[in-house]
Amino acid sequence: MMSTRNRLFSVAVLAVVAAAGLAGCRTKGEIVVDEGVGITAVRTRCPAVGIPDYTGDITLFRSPGNRTASNIDVVAAMTNIRSQCSESSDQVYAAVSFDVLARRTDTQGARQVSLPYFVTVLRGGRAVITKRVGSVTLNFADGQERAQARGEGSAYIDRAEATLPADIRDRIMRKRKAGDTDAALDPLADPEVKAAVERATFEVLAGFQLDENQLAYNATR
Repeated sequence: MMSTRNRLFSVAVLAVVAAAGLAGCRTKGEIVVDEGVGITAVRTRCPAVGIPDYTGDITLFRSPGNRTASNIDVVAAMTNIRSQCSESSDQVYAAVSFDVLARRTDTQGARQVSLPYFVTVLRGGRAVITKRVGSVTLNFADGQERAQARGEGSAYIDRAEATLPADIRDRIMRKRKAGDTDAALDPLADPEVKAAVERATFEVLAGFQLDENQLAYNATR
């Protein structure tokens, strides 16, 4: 049976994927339907980017097992995630960057803190294609409470897999006239079309690489 913590993680990832939308590279879309009846759609091969719920923050404690506010050592948040995308070759390339803002409670002495993060490619909102783990290093000067660093990642996606089949594109782009029996029907609601769009949809997600205890803390605080 899946544990409560694992269920929380699954719900968190799916929630972000559902909300991510088309936040990636916004160029002239692969599909633009603006003269039909009842539908306007824009699609690009570039992946959307986002931070899954409960993975954008990390809290380090001085003493293991004591998760009280008085025992907090360092807190950090991931923000300002952005991407640059190129889809001009057989591989769609997305370079992702983000800022990490941190605060420590004990400001005595200079200190380095390294925090692990992941960058993963998700297909169709469910399937993990790749996952890479890195680390970002924060440098606190003596007497300094706050520090900031930048993290980076990248992803390659097969251009053909991110491209809708021609027949699906035709079904979406076919112009409909008022009075047609399907004029008011959204082709994206068709199960076959919807499944094809999902298969061709990729997201790049970044977050802190948390253990189960850290993820549960974020989900319940």
